Amino acid sequence: MLLHYIYLLAITAEAMSGAIMGIRREMDLFGISLIATVAALGGGTVRDVLIGHYPLGWVAHPEYLAFTICAAIVTALAARKLHHFKSAFLVVDALGLVAFTIIGCDIARGFDSFHPAIVVIFGMVTGVFGGLLRDVLCNEIPLVLQREIYASVSLLTGAVYVGLLHLQVDTSVATLSALVPGFLIRLLAIRFHWELPRFNDKGIKGFE
Repeated sequence: MLLHYIYLLAITAEAMSGAIMGIRREMDLFGISLIATVAALGGGTVRDVLIGHYPLGWVAHPEYLAFTICAAIVTALAARKLHHFKSAFLVVDALGLVAFTIIGCDIARGFDSFHPAIVVIFGMVTGVFGGLLRDVLCNEIPLVLQREIYASVSLLTGAVYVGLLHLQVDTSVATLSALVPGFLIRLLAIRFHWELPRFNDKGIKGFE
């Protein structure tokens, strides 16, 4: 039940992030709704296609599609009150990232043939790809390819979740123990510009 609520939270957060991105690009309501839907459901769709998990989540549960569109419309209508678009965008995206990572891991765990490391990777795919598709459609450099740690937070969140479940920790405890630190680490990475080493033709930046 907790994972279901987290899923609703995740698709709401990512739909909002997509809507905010669409608003920043001055799209009409259809464009905003489309970007929000891709952001909210794209990661899970990519995961399900790779795993062979059919029907796709939003096909089996079309109410999720309606839910994301409603979240996009509400965000668009409240746009005038969102004075700090960038800050709001990064916060809701961070929440969606870690929440979707946990959901992705949980679905991948249902396939007993997958090694735990593969489960974590599918969690990362779920967490990252919705935002990646959103950014590509909006002609932005995807957050996952920028300097601040992003995919690393997803991998860490998934590893903590899967590791705790392997130790037979209660699912709800494992979920919160992965979700909260993952979200906080992502926010701290944004605030303090934590980043992985960057490469150029002169070597690794920061290690010269």
